[in-house]
Amino acid sequence: MTPNHIKRLIAEGEHQTLDFKFEISDCRKIARSLVAFANTDGGRLLIGVKDNGVISGIRSDEEKHMIETAAKMYCKPEVQYTAKAWDIDGKTVLEIIIPKSHDVKHKAPDPHNIYKVYMRCKDENILASSIQIKAWKRQRDKNEIKITFTEEEKMLLKYLDEHRSISFDEFLEISNLKKRDAENILADFIAIGMIQIETSGKGNLFSYGVLA
Repeated sequence: MTPNHIKRLIAEGEHQTLDFKFEISDCRKIARSLVAFANTDGGRLLIGVKDNGVISGIRSDEEKHMIETAAKMYCKPEVQYTAKAWDIDGKTVLEIIIPKSHDVKHKAPDPHNIYKVYMRCKDENILASSIQIKAWKRQRDKNEIKITFTEEEKMLLKYLDEHRSISFDEFLEISNLKKRDAENILADFIAIGMIQIETSGKGNLFSYGVLA
């Protein structure tokens, strides 16, 4: 690959698997980006690139060390990555490639230094919901998935047939289930790919997934 590879990436703009960072000044904050990519679809960080795509270049090799510190000390478990420095018109852009983790979900410290699971949604790093975390756990252990098409499960699918999506509060209201039971139903359906979580300004919405 050539430096044009970086220019092509920058032209794409930030999205689900690509993020720009002007600089690295906080190991805990960059750890949240590392785990969000690893927990979702993997992706790339371009260090030394402003949000608008302007190449500023990294300030020093210290930023490379901060990435390493973030991955080893502030990601639990450690996030694996590869790094490559590119010379773009006399400025150095650091490309960090984070593969998707298949067997484990990573945590990083939130602003209060409490370790939580982050995921990537479009061009943002967000906290994974308790339902998503349950779904991941079920995907790792298929024996935990229990779909028997109860009246409440049928009610959920009928609602999605008639509407594009449903919020958690709406599901609670139409099913009259306890919170934990409603979460378990949604997690089971997410785990098998029948429904998916969509994150919007209204919070988490649930709609039919790729297998539905």
